[in-house]
Amino acid sequence: MKLSNGKLAAFIIALVIVIDQAVKIWVKTHFYYGEEMEITSWFKLLFIENNGMAFGMELGSKLLLTLFRIIASGAFIYYLWRMRNRSDVPRGYIVCIALITAGALGNVIDCIAYGLIFNNPIPPQVAQLFPPDGGYATLFNGRVVDMLYFPLCEWNWPQWMPMIGGDHFVFFQPIFNVADASLSVSVIVLILFYARYLATLSTKDDETEATEEIELPQEEDTPTDE
Repeated sequence: MKLSNGKLAAFIIALVIVIDQAVKIWVKTHFYYGEEMEITSWFKLLFIENNGMAFGMELGSKLLLTLFRIIASGAFIYYLWRMRNRSDVPRGYIVCIALITAGALGNVIDCIAYGLIFNNPIPPQVAQLFPPDGGYATLFNGRVVDMLYFPLCEWNWPQWMPMIGGDHFVFFQPIFNVADASLSVSVIVLILFYARYLATLSTKDDETEATEEIELPQEEDTPTDE
């Protein structure tokens, strides 16, 4: 049975959010801040938190960033709702938009709720879910949990190199989460394979709405001279 665009998008969003939140809650309640677990030489779990955007970037006010995420998530959900019955929309395009939506929502949950439902213990203690004394922050001021770390390779720069000579370099240092990965990968795929649909589908959608709003005048029977 083939899922409709709407059901496919809803399934993807729900699945990504469940996985993202399950991993975050597990890490938050089993790792102290800064604790690291080596999976392979190039993949580690490293528990950190950030106030900013994906990959730990900072941009402006925390509250404004959270509100922006909420508005953006709502806009993507509305866009998917508009696309739910469109037969001319590629399934891959719907998957990309759904993954972007899920990624945004995953981090929105952290910002809205984590400050209320977790405490902020001193390492090596781990955080407690629903602590009796309350959370570490107010509504909308929670921190985003990151843990996926892929130091693919590292080396020391030669001493003769200006500015960076002798420094230790790690390739791919960002630490991120499932929501970040969902959003980032889907944006790349969208740009590479579906960018042309963005303008085309929006134009078609507007034309469809305009057509539906226009009511053709009904022909009236005019008397004829016999």
